[in-house]
Amino acid sequence: MVSVAEAPAAVLAHVARAARPVILLDGGSGAGKTSLAALIAESWRTARGEELQVVSLDDVYPGWHGLAAGSAAVPRILAPSSAGYQRWDWDTSTPSEWVRVDPARPILVEGCGALTLASAPLATCRVWLELDEPVRRHRALARDRGGYDPYWDTWATQEQTHWRENHPWALADLKIRAT
Repeated sequence: MVSVAEAPAAVLAHVARAARPVILLDGGSGAGKTSLAALIAESWRTARGEELQVVSLDDVYPGWHGLAAGSAAVPRILAPSSAGYQRWDWDTSTPSEWVRVDPARPILVEGCGALTLASAPLATCRVWLELDEPVRRHRALARDRGGYDPYWDTWATQEQTHWRENHPWALADLKIRAT
């Protein structure tokens, strides 16, 4: 188990020899995936002098019942023939613009559902971010200032289904313990 502080260096070391690094970062809601992705991207920029493409599945999930659909989009996001995703507009609850990703450049996809049996073989580095549920819940609900409150149970049920079907922690190359 690696700490959050050690995680960026561990990820960079893990992908050091990859021609086109693909990093998948999964964990429960409120675990700190977006913050960790930002730390990895900053370390990437400093160490490699280039920008790491970062895709947040929060931009992909088609609404509060969309974890499985967002998860299923990950292989398409990474595929050279369809590299990109349809952004979801949370304000209008409708699909928005197509966002292209460069299939030749390094990429990190973060979000619950990023690491599955289907996506794992496409990645150079698979990361699981662990944090206890009460802490995750507190962080997620505080972060969204009440907007998430009515959906926590709905989302948590979808997370449980994802975890039961994919065991993302078992697919991970790196397991990180958040605090």
